[in-house]
Amino acid sequence: MANHEFLTRRGFMNGVGMGTAALLAGLPQAQAAPGMQGGSDTFEPDVALELIALPRSVSLRSGRATSVWSYQSRVLKGDPASVQALPDSYLGPILRLKRGQKVRIDFVNRLDQPSTVHWHGLHVPDTMDGHPRFAIGPGERYRYEFEVRNRAGTYWYHPHPHGHTGEQVYFGLAGLLLVSDDEEQALPLPRGEYDLPIVIQDRSFDDGNQFRYLGGTGPTAHADASGAPSAPDNTMGGRGMMGGGAMMSGGMGGMGGMMTRMMGFLGDTILVNGRPDASIEVAAHPYRLRILNGSNSRIYKLAWQDGRPLTVIGTDGGLLERPVHKDYVMLAPAERVELWADFSKDDVGTQLTMVSLAFEGAMGRMMDMMGGGSMEGAMGGSSLAAGARIPIFTVKVARKANGSIELPDRLSAISWPRLQDAVNRAKPRIFRITMAQMQWGFNGRSFEMMAVAPNEVVKLGTTEVWEFANDSGMMTMAHPIHVHDQQFQVLERRHGAVSGSVRDGYVDQGWKDTLLVMPGDRVKLLMRFADYPGLYLYHCHMLEHEDLGLMRNYRIEA
Repeated sequence: MANHEFLTRRGFMNGVGMGTAALLAGLPQAQAAPGMQGGSDTFEPDVALELIALPRSVSLRSGRATSVWSYQSRVLKGDPASVQALPDSYLGPILRLKRGQKVRIDFVNRLDQPSTVHWHGLHVPDTMDGHPRFAIGPGERYRYEFEVRNRAGTYWYHPHPHGHTGEQVYFGLAGLLLVSDDEEQALPLPRGEYDLPIVIQDRSFDDGNQFRYLGGTGPTAHADASGAPSAPDNTMGGRGMMGGGAMMSGGMGGMGGMMTRMMGFLGDTILVNGRPDASIEVAAHPYRLRILNGSNSRIYKLAWQDGRPLTVIGTDGGLLERPVHKDYVMLAPAERVELWADFSKDDVGTQLTMVSLAFEGAMGRMMDMMGGGSMEGAMGGSSLAAGARIPIFTVKVARKANGSIELPDRLSAISWPRLQDAVNRAKPRIFRITMAQMQWGFNGRSFEMMAVAPNEVVKLGTTEVWEFANDSGMMTMAHPIHVHDQQFQVLERRHGAVSGSVRDGYVDQGWKDTLLVMPGDRVKLLMRFADYPGLYLYHCHMLEHEDLGLMRNYRIEA
């Protein structure tokens, strides 16, 4: 495997200054455009950024450059280190923020279709959350303003226009957002070059090095003959599922087939931080690995190839109370996990591989009916079937290190909501994942832009128990469920029959905003609806499922 410096903290820091400047060279200077949407004249930011979504080309493999959509950013006010470029990657820069900061981000859309930005995991007002009703068109601007109220942790940002979320993320629109706070800074955690963000994605390439996705290749795959972006396949509820030519092209096993959408797209090449064949050079020292599953639909069962345990120190919503040791960790799309990886006792020259172990059940009973694992790969257009054993990246111990640090026994003090305060403790809200007429939904209803069902209205200031049930007959498959505006506590998991090869890999001890619900599983969550009334989303984070309607609104009423 090739060694890529961009995977090291040292490489990151080298790209902060000149990397960002180079990426933005030649772009017009930001202006306070009169047509700017969002924001307030009275908001005074501590940090102000510009974030641009635009087409570009990047060399990912030998030969022709790959056309992508990419985020580029620069600091307009505040600490220049708030934006950290990833050299030679199509991924957006890392945004580094601090708890308590007031942040302004001017988003500029230079794509050929509408887009938004969702700050995944952050607690923000509904107008700042990237809901698809706030999507802006090509050439337009939207001003996001919010106070960072989250604990220190690993979050991320990505688009959320309905019907095009999967496409836009797949072609490159995603980036990490790291929050720090005083509690974290007081701990003896790996810092600087020993703090490594890692984004795992799967992608497919054609013979010309262009991304293959659904009905075509490249970021214009869904443009019509005039060059204009096609209408979403599931606009306002997904009633046109059978009508799109791109969706049906290639039949059941084709890249744009209906079944591929229904099941989720799987790529056949693993990328780490936007690069294939990832190798990370490390020192003989403890590291903090911040891992995001940025894939559209692939679930990973992460483990070290040599069998050493994984030491988990954090999840979606920041640090755990205490470290947790696992033989493997399940990581569904959009989930994050933070690992303490101690290489201090490894000899220089040692190589370790992080793998995704084989597991069963991702496709549930559906695949049993349709031919099993060989069919799984065909459905996603991938030679890497769902649940296959896959090497992810290799770590090479390249040098000694001066000094070391010890893993803290206690990491964080978490103030949990109290179950006895839940207004519906005796009768949780149940959200059942359903399939009807080849369309995903919750409780039999698919996405509607503004609609809210009676069981989707909650009161501001209350604590509630929600239960997600993935037990709707033969069409069940795995779903990672994300609730916007919330970090929640997992109260209980009831495992289905297919969960045997994954059940020991859940990390439910910390705050979560995304959770994997395997076929047959039922999971109860506890959450408190604080600070902000408004309209928010909950949905499956297999992005093809989301685009096909497995997404609903819920409303917080004051």
